[in-house]
Amino acid sequence: MQATDSLRTEAQLAGRATGAMFFFVFGAVWLEGWATQAHEGAAACAGIALVALALLAVAWRRYRRYAPALAHAQDTPERRRMKRVFNIVNAAQWTAIFILAQVLVNLGKGAWIIPMAIAIIGLHFLPLAHVFKNPPHYVTGLAMVAFAALYPLLASGGPTAPVGFLGAGLILWLSAAWALRA
Repeated sequence: MQATDSLRTEAQLAGRATGAMFFFVFGAVWLEGWATQAHEGAAACAGIALVALALLAVAWRRYRRYAPALAHAQDTPERRRMKRVFNIVNAAQWTAIFILAQVLVNLGKGAWIIPMAIAIIGLHFLPLAHVFKNPPHYVTGLAMVAFAALYPLLASGGPTAPVGFLGAGLILWLSAAWALRA
């Protein structure tokens, strides 16, 4: 029983390292968007890319350490269900972003695409928190939704302010770091 619990825990750590890798990549994309929109220049973009690579390396090492346990847990009914729900939630997220972006553009409200996308991305974490039994995803999701609602009201530049990209990227990177905590 203890070996099974240990394998389950190690599989969970490998899964969280996988999630952290995605968070670091998507966070870097948001941060690169910030650097570009805020005219921070090539040095900022290169710096973000280097930090992202370093963070990815840390997550990859964690993943490799626990990957054997994850391989043992791959073909259970629970894992198949988790993968299926993950795919459905992500497909729904991207579909919603695409459709709502079109609606906003057609309504002449294209400036609101970034806050809308941040909010949808945040909302997608809520069912995943339940499916993956990972309560920190609730925090990530709610932080993204709250940020998407507040920054257009508080930032000079409203919904097109570069801080939207910055905040989304930092939330994802902080969430990734949280997933890799010991």
